Amino acid sequence: MDETSRTRRAVQAYVDNTERRDWQALGDLLDEDVVYEMPQTRERIRGKPAFLQFNRDYPGDWHLRVRRVVADGLHAAAWIDARVGDEPLDACVWFDVSPHGLIIRVTDYWPEPYDPPAGREHLVERW
Repeated sequence: MDETSRTRRAVQAYVDNTERRDWQALGDLLDEDVVYEMPQTRERIRGKPAFLQFNRDYPGDWHLRVRRVVADGLHAAAWIDARVGDEPLDACVWFDVSPHGLIIRVTDYWPEPYDPPAGREHLVERW
């Protein structure tokens, strides 16, 4: 299997195992020194044990589903449909994978929807 295919499969498995709360299988995908970052809150988690604990302890009824994964060599981006309770959310997640196929960095963006500025209504279609 080539690097890009391995990276794409690792990302899909990451989301699937997180959704199932299969912490052992998720841990098997992670490098011991994995770094997880959330730029909007400026939080960083270092190391597999802390990352797994963060996910085990995350509150609420949340669910994840991959909408799209784009991979190039050891890097990938995933567009994820998330739901927390009844609230649907989009997540954009960036992954770096080691040459051995383990995830070494995850950067998680959770953009908040907002109203666009006035003046471009004649150019856009809102949904």
